[in-house]
Parts: sequence; structure tokens; C-alpha cells
Amino acid sequence: MRITNAAVENYIYAQLPKRDAVVAEMERYAAKHKVPIIGPAVARMMALFVELTGAKRIFEMGSAIGYSTLWMARAAGANAKVFYTDGDPKNAERARDSFARAGVADRIEILVGDALDLLRQTPGEFDIIFNDVDKHQYPAAFKLAIPRIRKGGLFITDNTLWSGRVTKTSKDRNTRGVQEFNRLVRTSSEIFPVLIPLRDGVTICRKL
Repeated sequence: MRITNAAVENYIYAQLPKRDAVVAEMERYAAKHKVPIIGPAVARMMALFVELTGAKRIFEMGSAIGYSTLWMARAAGANAKVFYTDGDPKNAERARDSFARAGVADRIEILVGDALDLLRQTPGEFDIIFNDVDKHQYPAAFKLAIPRIRKGGLFITDNTLWSGRVTKTSKDRNTRGVQEFNRLVRTSSEIFPVLIPLRDGVTICRKL
């Protein structure tokens, strides 16, 4: 199920500038191997949020081949620290190669393992935490991440419309995880949230 109709979605993507060689190669690889990435429309929005907030310390929960990591690292600039996390060492190695070719390897720390455990093990506050873990983990990710974000920082989560499945009663644990996450966001007094119906739904939460 599309969030927007096909014509509108195609129009949105037609407005995007051409990507450089490294990013374009990552997009082709993701399409060929069915690796989930946020895509260029959401990535540009993420980069804009990084630039607008002046974020220099960013933690990404679930990074796959590092597509969104690369966009955020570029936007954050030379003095940034971006934490990449993924459970698959092969993904991490592919991401490492892309970061090196893009010239941002020195501002990215690659961590392999469960993203929630890695966040627990990484000290300090963050300007932005980006959540894209397995969907059944979303409620736990919310509870873990919010206390780790500085006041005025952002908690950004992908797939919060989950191809429209959030609108229906379901026994699927991933759907239920996203639904519970959305309930936690809606009822929290610690954040100011906005759900943007771009691609598969992106929720932006500002820490109050």
C-alpha cells in the first residue's frame, strides 16, 4: 500500500537533484538486493534537520548499508561524531567502504550488534537519534532513546505509517510495535512530535 498515490510519489522523486556516484551506487545496490533504505527524499529531509539543529553528535539505531548514515555525516560536517549500528558485519563492511569513498569515514564510528544494546553501551547525550530498528523493537527504542537526547534535540523514526498497516487491527508483532510506538509518541509529555506522510511515514520528535 502506498501512502500517496503513484503519480504524486513519482513527482516527488522527480524533483530531487541527481545524487553523487557513491550515493547512487548505494541506491542501486539496495534496489538490487532488496536492502531497506530511507531513500533520497527522506534522506534530504534528514540532512536538512541535521543542518538546522547544528547536530554534531548523532546515534543511528539500525543502519544497514549506511545510506542514511552517510547523508547525516555529510550534513553534520567535519567535527561531527555519527554512530552507525547494525547487526550484520557484512553490512558494516560495505558501509565502511562507502564512507571511505565518500570521505566521511573519520566522523563515523561503526558499531556491530543490537542497536538498543549499543546505545546503552555508548555514553553521553545526543543531538539526534535516528530510529530504524526492527519494528517490534520500536516501543523499547522510544523508551531508551528519549532520555539520551539533549533538550531541543530530535528523535527521528522511519516507517511510522508502515505501509498503512497501522490503521488496522493486527496480530503481527511488527505492526503492533509501530502502533504502540505511535501511541507512546502521541501521549508523551516529553516531546513535540510531527508525523510526516513522506514515503512510509517519518516521525520527528523534538525533546522538550
